[in-house]
Amino acid sequence: MVISTGISAMSFFTPHRYISLDTLAQHHGIDPAKFSRGIGQEKIAMPGHDEDVVTLAAEAAKPIIDQFGADGIDTILFATETGIDQSKSAGIYVQRLLGLPSNLRNVELKQACYSATAALQMACAHVARKPDRKVLVIASDIARYDLDSSGEATQGASAVAMLVTANPTLLEIGTVSGLFTEDIMDFWRPNHRRTPLVDGKYSALRYLGALVESWRDYQANGGLPYDGFAQFCYHLPFSRMGEKAHLRLAKEAKAEADMQAALPGMIYNRQVGNSYTASMYLAILSTLENSESDLAGKSLGLFSYGSGATGEFFDAKVVEGYQDHLFAPRHRKILEDRTALSYDEYVALWHARNGEDGTDTPMPDEAKGRYRLASIDDNKRIYVDRTA
Repeated sequence: MVISTGISAMSFFTPHRYISLDTLAQHHGIDPAKFSRGIGQEKIAMPGHDEDVVTLAAEAAKPIIDQFGADGIDTILFATETGIDQSKSAGIYVQRLLGLPSNLRNVELKQACYSATAALQMACAHVARKPDRKVLVIASDIARYDLDSSGEATQGASAVAMLVTANPTLLEIGTVSGLFTEDIMDFWRPNHRRTPLVDGKYSALRYLGALVESWRDYQANGGLPYDGFAQFCYHLPFSRMGEKAHLRLAKEAKAEADMQAALPGMIYNRQVGNSYTASMYLAILSTLENSESDLAGKSLGLFSYGSGATGEFFDAKVVEGYQDHLFAPRHRKILEDRTALSYDEYVALWHARNGEDGTDTPMPDEAKGRYRLASIDDNKRIYVDRTA
């Protein structure tokens, strides 16, 4: 008997402060339309000194644990390219903060912006083999580029948590995938650097190339036709990239591009900015929570891309009653309750202390959520739960 597997709950979190790209444009003396229309972005989420991928992840996952409990969870897969340790999985800190049991596996995955999709596919395979088990998949990232660089406007931060189960109540993940990997240097971050090295134009071209190759492989493996999808969700380093991807895919499929089939997935991204591994999954949430039509029983076309480079095209079917399993009011409140930064405040946060020199580093109390990085003591990261 074939067991359906997929996502029963999704939740996201983003920091409570942001810089408007109008403010950034004003500082640089350029037309704000370069950002609002040129790359399709409005705001950049900015984490505080005491926020990182662990605190964002814990905040994203907590509502899922509160609603569904921890019973059956035997695996945490933490996807990020903003690693905080070369050895220890960031998910282990999250496991403790959430009070999850010790009898589970906990692994961190990395491949640029793609690894959350690998985590999701691994999770589905695991629960197909053990239908009574559940997997907590977390994508958490902080996209940071050098000040005054070409990538500065495509920064951002968020985390998306997903509960993967058999007989899912939100999204049933399809069994067909289209895959493509090539060895290129379009975006990379050597160990000694805090920010990545990027060939932006080349990366955009290879993104589109990986989309086409993944789509062709998806079709060769028996995937749904282009007109079998109600909505499409793409990896979004910036929203305009998703628009370009949608046009390119329609051209490859010899179909007319309906941009309304992709725009709902870009709404949250415009407000949050790039979040690497979490980006496409934020697009899925944005689609489910902002589409004007009922998506129950319909299919989503999903394209995940990670520079370096790996792409995957796959599909998901929206489960009947999915609206009952969304945290839409919470997500809207998170976005509505944020505070705008001045340019000087933004620069101060960009230069957040990180304790890399090994000295003890207490962190100013800035986070508004439940969890925070209190300090780095003797090279050990000390996370606290404000309610404990």
